Amino acid sequence: MIVRQASEADFGALGQVMFDAVRSGPSAYSEDQRRAWTPEPRRGEAWMARLAPQFIVLGELDGVVQGFMTLTDSGYIDCAFIRPGARGSGLFRELFGQIEAAARSKNLFRIWAHVSLTAQPAAAALGMRKVEDEDVEFGGAVFRRAIMEKYLSTEF
Repeated sequence: MIVRQASEADFGALGQVMFDAVRSGPSAYSEDQRRAWTPEPRRGEAWMARLAPQFIVLGELDGVVQGFMTLTDSGYIDCAFIRPGARGSGLFRELFGQIEAAARSKNLFRIWAHVSLTAQPAAAALGMRKVEDEDVEFGGAVFRRAIMEKYLSTEF
């Protein structure tokens, strides 16, 4: 597995990874919820505009992107998706380590995310703590998720 920083040329593949991660493999969400969350792979101008300002790392195997994670300048992990076939490979841990290192280099004191039920155990294993549970609506379906955070510094 090669881990590297993503470029704009990767954005289409990232949309497909998100789609595969949400729609395939084991999940804490129903098929109806998964269809509502991600009806099709993300692409187009809105997807490009969302990703362009973020720091993005990805993992690829034999030239195929297996997962990615993004970080905004404010310390928000906007996206964290791993294809079902790469789950359990350590890729989530590797990507998170790169994101945490980038946040530290920007002197951010914390990173945080809206974390799906499926990803909460992995996030907790990497030191993120649950702040609160919340229910949100996407495409007419209600989803349970959590706000999780990890402090990188005790100096505010």
